Amino acid sequence: MNPLPKNLFSRPRFRPEVGGDNAAPFLPMSRAEMDALGWDSCDVILVTGDAYIDHPSFGMALIGRVLEHQGFRVGIISQPDWHSADAFRALGKPNLYFGVTAGNMDSMVNRYTADRKIRSEDAYTPDGDRSKRPDRALVVYAQRAREAFPDANVVIGSIEASLRRIAHYDYWSDKVRRSVLPDSKADILLFGNAERALIDLTHRLAAGEPIKEIRDLRGTAFMVPRGWLPDEEWVEINSVKVDTPGKIDAHTDPYAMTPQEGAKCATGESDSTTDANLAQTAVATEVKTDVVKQQAVRMMSREERQLMLKNKQHKSVIRLPSFDEVKDDPIMYAHASRVFHLEANPGNAKALRQGYGERDVWLNPPPLPLAMDEMDGVYDRAYARAPHPSYGKARIPAWEMIRFSINIMRGCFGGCTFCSITEHEGRIIQSRSEPSILREIEEIRDKVKGFTGTISDLGGPTANMYRLACKDKKIEESCRRLSCVYPSICTNLGTDHSKLISIYRKARAIPGVKKILISSGLRYDLAVRSPEYVKELVTHHVGGLLKIAPEHTEADTLSKMMKPGIGSYDEFKQMFEKYSREANKEQYLIPYFIAAHPGSTDEDMVNLAIWLKKNDFKLDQVQTFMPTPMALATTMYHTRKNPLKKITADSEVVETARSGKIRKLHKALLRYHAPENWEIIHEALVRMGRRDLIGSSPRHLIPPRQPAIPVTVDESGVANGRRVAAPKINTYGKKPVARSNATTTPRATPSTTARPPLAYKSAKPKASPAKSGRRP
Repeated sequence: MNPLPKNLFSRPRFRPEVGGDNAAPFLPMSRAEMDALGWDSCDVILVTGDAYIDHPSFGMALIGRVLEHQGFRVGIISQPDWHSADAFRALGKPNLYFGVTAGNMDSMVNRYTADRKIRSEDAYTPDGDRSKRPDRALVVYAQRAREAFPDANVVIGSIEASLRRIAHYDYWSDKVRRSVLPDSKADILLFGNAERALIDLTHRLAAGEPIKEIRDLRGTAFMVPRGWLPDEEWVEINSVKVDTPGKIDAHTDPYAMTPQEGAKCATGESDSTTDANLAQTAVATEVKTDVVKQQAVRMMSREERQLMLKNKQHKSVIRLPSFDEVKDDPIMYAHASRVFHLEANPGNAKALRQGYGERDVWLNPPPLPLAMDEMDGVYDRAYARAPHPSYGKARIPAWEMIRFSINIMRGCFGGCTFCSITEHEGRIIQSRSEPSILREIEEIRDKVKGFTGTISDLGGPTANMYRLACKDKKIEESCRRLSCVYPSICTNLGTDHSKLISIYRKARAIPGVKKILISSGLRYDLAVRSPEYVKELVTHHVGGLLKIAPEHTEADTLSKMMKPGIGSYDEFKQMFEKYSREANKEQYLIPYFIAAHPGSTDEDMVNLAIWLKKNDFKLDQVQTFMPTPMALATTMYHTRKNPLKKITADSEVVETARSGKIRKLHKALLRYHAPENWEIIHEALVRMGRRDLIGSSPRHLIPPRQPAIPVTVDESGVANGRRVAAPKINTYGKKPVARSNATTTPRATPSTTARPPLAYKSAKPKASPAKSGRRP
């Protein structure tokens, strides 16, 4: 790979008159706006499936403003009519390229629930209109852009590109689909947080370099002929030499590496557990004398010997099984998924390639994380912090949720298998500086209409990973663990929350700020390492309710999630209650759980329901597992194999709730108290021989007879989901808002509510959750 600039913002502006003090009020969405700026053309046109909101939480605005600061004229085509190419001609032909994204979410996750039903609204569209984006929007938009201007460059990116950059299982079609790169006909794909690659690509195109010759950027993927290599020094390794699938003699593990200067990634596990969690086993041992060192001898494959002789690990590419192999063979799919996730650390990842007929998708290693000053530069741009004026007074649900919140970091090292954050943002935390965060709070106070003094969140993918990192950079760059906190917190991980505490305290001291709430999901197994942080959080930053994610109670299911045991939840709960009492506040934990996750049996779900009843939780909304593209849990769902361990034909079989009836049962057990769920739960308990859970006492899960189901009739005459003749209901002019019971996004924020258990009540009985604060 060619060396990157020392800093993301080290290049001179392409057009000195664009960006800086000359930033546009909004990036133009029409010819009239271009004329007002004095532009005859755009250098880059960003196409997005979301409404254009000029705020750094929305990808098209963040990328657009960063490119504008580099001196490029950037226009935006938001939610175009995809039925023809006309809408893609609105701003003319871009001088450099179309940058195409599906939006902040994968378009299929955005449009459909875990039950494969169309969602009631699109949160990223004015007035929630769910008809404004197509299925598989990335491919559709890219094809239309190509149709509009056949000779224009087309660059695809965003989370949909990241999650679908290789062959992947698609839940909605129930099959393995190709990479979006050949389907979209794009020239290049950018995955992950792509500022580095995008800035470099844009400047090189502006300098006249053909896009087909730009092949050395990290975080990019492109199509190449089957035998193509960057130069003669490169070596191709077949993935079966890296992690051999099938029932054959074990190969030497080429992932084992000699630690430098005695550095070793701590796992806190036995050798077998370490293998299960993809950690490294050191192969060298040092005799503690001044003159003697011994190294274990191991057999190496021919490919390894070549690489060692050349000492060019960075010039090797791993060939994954081809699309034709993985689409029909679950073993090879699970193997490809395992190898793909092993090559995720920017410090040691190799390039990957996957065959599609006579061509390959080539993936360069992941992008290097941004340094703190670079993160500041990205978020300190001239954002208008408002929806584009063309939307008038339309309600955009995602904007209402995010308008008073602030991203303080990126990435997540939790490694939860059901979550797609790490496939997109990576496991290395990228944090902003304290001054940058405090400046943004002041900007919200001064610029954002409707601000009443409450910041709704200081967070990101998690609430409390800000500035947490490996204690040794060399260890970090050589580590291949999928999680720094599972099955236990790595001894090399820094868990000091003091810098985050400092931000909380300084933020709430800013004049005009009345309250700083924390509503990103909390990693409670990390939080308990810092009682001072928990006290600060509970005393000052909980709005009555704090969401938390045990996800499950049963060890086998939690092991497939790579989540800590329920004991960690209990430890945090005790601290939460203690500090709530000390603050004389009535506050409640809001736990949420996942139904039908791979590895979860009927018995596991019954045990979870028993735990919920024992703790007096009556959940309202619940999560049903949704297999998102490329997640490890999705691999379990599709293949019934566990990619956290060695994949063979007779390796562990993962129990998977695939049928609609079983998924419905698992979901119903999370709401054991709901009368409409009585019948399916009763039938299951009888079938399982668990009649001991049917009865009228507190120890029973459900009563012996079905309770009366309350009749609810909406204004259209639908009662409990069925149309009936019903009297009109006075809705006072308000339209009821339908709410989905399924997961809405690759998990970064929870959506579960619960009746607070009596045990959580404080010594102040007159307070209520509604009065002591609103739900985050």
